[in-house]
Amino acid sequence: MTLWNGELPFYPQPRHAAGFCVPLLIVILVFLALAASFLFILPGIRGHSRWFWLVRILLSLFIGAEIVAVHFSAEWFVGSVSTNTSYKAFSAARVSAQVGLHVGLEGINITLTGTPVQQLNETIDYNEKFSWRLGENYAEEYTEALEKGLPDPVLYLAEKFTPRSPCGLYHHYRLAGYYASATLWVAFSLWLLSNVLLSMPVPLYGGLALLTTGAFALFAVFAFTSISSAPFCLFHLGSATLTTHYGAAFWVTLATGILCLLLGGVVVILHYMRPSALRIFLDQSIKEREGQTRWESPLILSNPLHQQPDVPDLEMTTNL
Repeated sequence: MTLWNGELPFYPQPRHAAGFCVPLLIVILVFLALAASFLFILPGIRGHSRWFWLVRILLSLFIGAEIVAVHFSAEWFVGSVSTNTSYKAFSAARVSAQVGLHVGLEGINITLTGTPVQQLNETIDYNEKFSWRLGENYAEEYTEALEKGLPDPVLYLAEKFTPRSPCGLYHHYRLAGYYASATLWVAFSLWLLSNVLLSMPVPLYGGLALLTTGAFALFAVFAFTSISSAPFCLFHLGSATLTTHYGAAFWVTLATGILCLLLGGVVVILHYMRPSALRIFLDQSIKEREGQTRWESPLILSNPLHQQPDVPDLEMTTNL
């Protein structure tokens, strides 16, 4: 078997790493634009309520952005290992590389980065995505990866998640991703509803909507953790074994769910314990108006041309 341009005939040109996740980038830019728009109008808010609205709006935007962004994140279940492993099929060449596995709700990302990046006259920097979301066929994507001639570590990890793999990881993670994604979209709808209700004179229903938002966010976390009971295959890459753990998207979603429960619980408790304080807290303009009314003196207008009628003097005497 001869080389062609420094490569085996199965791999006519070097591969390049995949770019940033476009849907995730769009979500981040949309919510950053909303936050920037609010910051532009922030100087127009008078008094101490300016800082109240700053915290309230930015906190609400963070919750909404997190609920949407984690759908497209591959950081739910992650793992990485440094190893010396074979590089391509039909070749005895070995490379020293960092191999990473990133599992999300819609599929997996497998990374392979050489240490150093330049080895075997090639740039070893791969980021390959395999999806199982609706409308996508994971088995076909794996077949295309075989035809492209991806490196052995990438194909090895991708094969573990195929539908016919004896590990059974495909069915567990696909179902967990579907349920988690569905509950997160419900949480996003309830988040929108809670913002509308908290802006109206019905804080109790806004607090209940916020409580339900946190509950559905936690349901998504519990749906994804349900795969923990499934037996997990060992990933042997060369002389090392890749181990996995929950990633940033998992922990941020858990924290967001708890935060929504706490905020919603505070609103509901204040509604029953201190309804007037809750009304003033949610509408700082009421407090500002009350402060102005307390310190302003009444304004009396008089017309000098208007003649006041003379009031006759009355004198009363009593004879005993």
